[in-house]
Amino acid sequence: MSNVFDACVVGSGIAGLSAASLLAKEGLKVLVLEQNWIPGGCTSSYPRKGFVFETGATTLVGLERNMPPGYLFNKLNIEIDAVKLSLPMQVHLSNGKTISRYESLDKWINEAELKFGAKNQAKFWKFCFDVANFVWDTSLKQKSFPPDSFSDLFDCAKNANLKQLQYARYALKSMKTLLAEYGLLENRTFVNFCNEQLLITSQNSIEETNVLFGATALCYTNFPNYYVNGGLINLVNPIVDYIEQNNGEISLRTGVTQIEKKADNYVLHTKDNSIKCKFLVSSIPINNTLQLIDFPTRSQFNSSNILQSDKLNSAFQMGIAFKDDNQLDAIHHQIHLEKPLVEICSKSIFLSLSHPNDNSRYKEAGYKVASISTHVHDPENNIIENKEAVESEIINQLEKIGFLDKQNIAYMHSSTPKAWHKWTQRAFGFVGGYPQYMKTKPWQMLSARLDGDKAYICGDTTYPGQGIPGAVLSGIIAYEKLKKDHL
Repeated sequence: MSNVFDACVVGSGIAGLSAASLLAKEGLKVLVLEQNWIPGGCTSSYPRKGFVFETGATTLVGLERNMPPGYLFNKLNIEIDAVKLSLPMQVHLSNGKTISRYESLDKWINEAELKFGAKNQAKFWKFCFDVANFVWDTSLKQKSFPPDSFSDLFDCAKNANLKQLQYARYALKSMKTLLAEYGLLENRTFVNFCNEQLLITSQNSIEETNVLFGATALCYTNFPNYYVNGGLINLVNPIVDYIEQNNGEISLRTGVTQIEKKADNYVLHTKDNSIKCKFLVSSIPINNTLQLIDFPTRSQFNSSNILQSDKLNSAFQMGIAFKDDNQLDAIHHQIHLEKPLVEICSKSIFLSLSHPNDNSRYKEAGYKVASISTHVHDPENNIIENKEAVESEIINQLEKIGFLDKQNIAYMHSSTPKAWHKWTQRAFGFVGGYPQYMKTKPWQMLSARLDGDKAYICGDTTYPGQGIPGAVLSGIIAYEKLKKDHL
């Protein structure tokens, strides 16, 4: 491996790979450094005992060209081997009702009215869907957002329209306020549903999620949802291949220990080497980034903007391989619990299954592979002492609803926040990015410009709370700002 590159990207999560691939497309010699043994970060898959598990239960939206992942893959001329899901998700309420989250807005409204009552469901969901379409339509038209320079402000103004000005006020309103306006705040079943669904996407509740992000988060099942054959590693590998085919390199098992700024270059130190580059992109969380660098950052990267463990979430994750021939309507399921999980206190479980037509994730026919995640708040101070008890309770819940028979489990494993920290090296083992908080308006999100010179940052602490599309968008924005500033 050479010691001199045009650009170095720290971390191979989907955001960093997005930025790296676009920089490689510009003709830059790019190096991606990844401390783990596989690329992809939290958007990946790994083999174990003859099965392929996802790093966590997750959905995938956004492969259309007007969404960030689709935009990226079109730019790179990459085809993803993905299957469109006929039913994006089912939600199993604690009262025993099962709700099908249909993609069709009309079908979904009919389902919501049937399960939650007809009062204002149609008006609420039509409004939310309009907001979601606006947010994603605007995201790729405002690639200088959030603005942190006169040039950005000029670009934002140039690309602004009346609709953007009209919708901007919803960043100041919480989802709780919106529910109250539609007379839905007294519908406790519906409020609980919204809170647990928001926890998957915005990582927070109706009180702390603004309408722009919250409405978009609640409507992710009303956009085409996909399953990647072979697991999410096959979303990542085509980007890795593109980088390597365009004069770039991916260096696995290469953790960065320190980043210095010397003259007009950045020097990245690893255990065995020192690497020089003109441009730096960090795609690891800002918490980790600040621990590595020895040069000053822009003023917005101060302690008041950097979230600590008590504001973050990690996960308890399980991978289960089991024999089963039941044909389920959906592969993604959220299970709401009658009482919080032991030790963790979370109120829902998120389950993603292998697709019934994908035979590549298990060693022989007749198996299913499940990835299960549940939130652990304040992971630094919420230590799980008895993970076997948590495993047992989750399996009992899955068996109760009829997803599996514990006697048919061929293999399983679990991960606590400590294991997440070891796997990802993310501070406190937090996942899902920075949660939404009302005090942080969209234009106050952390900028892609890290030091005001040639260092940038992307990932789910800069564009938080919208899963894979949001992370990809952050990589696109970092690339666009670097390009505008220097290329």
